[in-house]
Amino acid sequence: MRGADVLIKMLEAEGVTDIFSLSGNQIMPVYDACVDSKIKIMHTRHEASTIFMADAYAQLTGQIGVSLVTAAPGFGNALGALFTASGSESPVLFLSGDAPVAQDGRGAFQEFDQVAASAPFTKHSKRVMSADDMANDVAEAIAIAKSGRPGPVHLALPFDVVQAETTQPNFAATLASYASAPSIHDSDVAAITDALATAKTPVIITGPLLNKTRAGELLTRLQQAANAPVLTLESPRGLKDPSLGSVPAVFAEADLIVSLGKRIDFTVGFGNANQFGPECRWIVVDAEPAARDQAQRNLGDRLHQSIDSEPRAVAEALVSANIPAVDRQAWISKTSELTHSRDFASAKSAPAGTITPLSLCEAVARVMEKTDNAVLMCDGGEFGQWSQACLSADERVINGVAGAIGGTLPAALAARTARSQATIFALMGDGTAGFQFSEFETAAREKLPFIIIIGNDACWNAEHQIQLRDYGPERLLGCTLTNARYDLAAAGLGGHGEFVTKLDQLDAALERAVASGLPACVNVQIHGLPAPIVPGH
Repeated sequence: MRGADVLIKMLEAEGVTDIFSLSGNQIMPVYDACVDSKIKIMHTRHEASTIFMADAYAQLTGQIGVSLVTAAPGFGNALGALFTASGSESPVLFLSGDAPVAQDGRGAFQEFDQVAASAPFTKHSKRVMSADDMANDVAEAIAIAKSGRPGPVHLALPFDVVQAETTQPNFAATLASYASAPSIHDSDVAAITDALATAKTPVIITGPLLNKTRAGELLTRLQQAANAPVLTLESPRGLKDPSLGSVPAVFAEADLIVSLGKRIDFTVGFGNANQFGPECRWIVVDAEPAARDQAQRNLGDRLHQSIDSEPRAVAEALVSANIPAVDRQAWISKTSELTHSRDFASAKSAPAGTITPLSLCEAVARVMEKTDNAVLMCDGGEFGQWSQACLSADERVINGVAGAIGGTLPAALAARTARSQATIFALMGDGTAGFQFSEFETAAREKLPFIIIIGNDACWNAEHQIQLRDYGPERLLGCTLTNARYDLAAAGLGGHGEFVTKLDQLDAALERAVASGLPACVNVQIHGLPAPIVPGH
């Protein structure tokens, strides 16, 4: 049994059914091992796409997402996407081919210190040094990716290691030896319940790991058990996220913040007392020492308690805890009203007859209501914020805290793989669309239908708005795009294309895209507007 065979058998034992990959010399033994496996390789057109796919797949399934690329240039192409997966707290196993161990230091083809390069982007990075180490190294990496705050991990796979013969390990037992139950102490749960019992206006906040898509009914049960609003922050715009409405007004009144895994960083204004109030107490639950240290630096003596535990485990314990009943229904109702408020006044300033981001999103909402099991995906700068603020679905994947754009088109393929009966609606700006557009060919080849809706304002509008605001209309530079026919490009790559220039064309075009059964691109000329503002700000 080769090292490559051990790798694939370990992934099978973990329950992996899909690998997102772009081929290359050093990983051909791994491809060969998949021939005798039930694991399917989805062969992409760019290495970064494999990470974006693994990221979305992990978010939607709760399982490990697996990316496999070749060495050096292929490995380098994927690195940036790891930052997005890390910000999204997604358990991704990033596998890369590598030069042979036996040729270290001799100038082997594509010899490169991949472990050093990937370490800043991952929770764990390691080079597998022998076929005998493969099973343990894979099990260790998977356990690290899934534990604590989930995130990407990396294994470099030298060519001679995946080729070498080794004895067959006990795959399930090896995985089990690295698995561990989250530690949680009754005293920590009691401290939170005691704080909730005396608070008048508490708020529980979570990060991406405990969003609605990934935590589901747990959030509803937590809000009911704690009798306190539960809010998820997963946008780089943080307190200015228009999809959270007037959330700054909520935090300004809060007397207790319980953070379940939400980093106390720029997205929450570093916990600034001017935004949260100097008397607001904080309890931070996080399994990551660096995150707890960061909370201490930013909150100082307002940090009431720092708890070393896994946020999901604490959330589940709180649901089961005997939290003293406190009537906070008025506070919960007020919070809901504030976070659902929207200020779309800027849409009214658009010239008559043009399609605005708001009217485009309203049309998408009408079509989504007619479909079963809709998955919503949002990506981009200003238009991405419009779509997040205007649309909702039971399952949603956004480009996340990292703030990078461009990954949602390949992520839509992974979403269709993870949710084979769902209808995938992915909204993005025209700048975003250009990054990974060639994956339309992958989608057509793999017969994975989805609907990409491009809000085409012929502009890098997020940066355009910054230039307007900070430097003035006389100092605009480099943000202009063309009204490119992305619909024709999608059709040329094997998909379905729709070009929309008038509002009354929208619904029919979207419905044709859904009915096409193909990866579809609905290219809509819109009047570019700044993102919706946070009401009152």
